[in-house]
Amino acid sequence: MALPRKPYLIRAMHEWICDSEFTPHIVVDAEAEHVVVPAEHINDGKIILNISTRATEALQLGNEFISFATRFGGRSVSIEIPCAAVLGIYARETGEGMIFTGEDSPDDPDGSDEPTPPRATRPELKIVK
Repeated sequence: MALPRKPYLIRAMHEWICDSEFTPHIVVDAEAEHVVVPAEHINDGKIILNISTRATEALQLGNEFISFATRFGGRSVSIEIPCAAVLGIYARETGEGMIFTGEDSPDDPDGSDEPTPPRATRPELKIVK
């Protein structure tokens, strides 16, 4: 069984954004299950979070969850986000990043939407008189 790609893509984009000396932000579906974020900062069911090393403490970009401590309005807050709830990651300064359009599906391990081509069948020959 193939592992979900999203956590790996999030980590890769985070590294690329930080190496480029930009500020990584994630867009999160704040209404998804198991999302722990400050409710007063949710806008239209989403929240945008700065996940730079300067803005976070103990940042963990795991395969199942993203977790870290940060400050909102001067108070310390623990954040927990299932990777499935991350809608995108981008650099604040340029807007470059990646938007996630759907879940990795075990039925679609390569992520393609193309139908499987029909299997070649053996040609049939008929005798013509």
